[in-house]
Amino acid sequence: MSYYKHHVFFCTNKRHDGRPCCQDHDAQNMRDHAKALVKNLKLAGKGKVRVSNAGCLDRCAEGPCIVVYPEAVWYTYGSEADVEEIVHEHLQHGRVVERLKLKDK
Repeated sequence: MSYYKHHVFFCTNKRHDGRPCCQDHDAQNMRDHAKALVKNLKLAGKGKVRVSNAGCLDRCAEGPCIVVYPEAVWYTYGSEADVEEIVHEHLQHGRVVERLKLKDK
């Protein structure tokens, strides 16, 4: 068994060369929102969920992104409501949120 049931990585990278980046979509605040929600729902900790910052995940052109391991499910989001849906559906209930899932490459 892995240390966490789910490990969520939010790209919070900021590019300074004009190329799209997740931080253009308030990624740090979205990650902070997800982390607070996970803690509020008592989903955080060993054997549960960890929400982490990540550097560039190299999918910024597809919109802001997160990846949930161990399933390796990639998501995008456009609002706090989207982030909340990922937390409730995927992390709390184990259901992939298809409408927010990035296409596999």
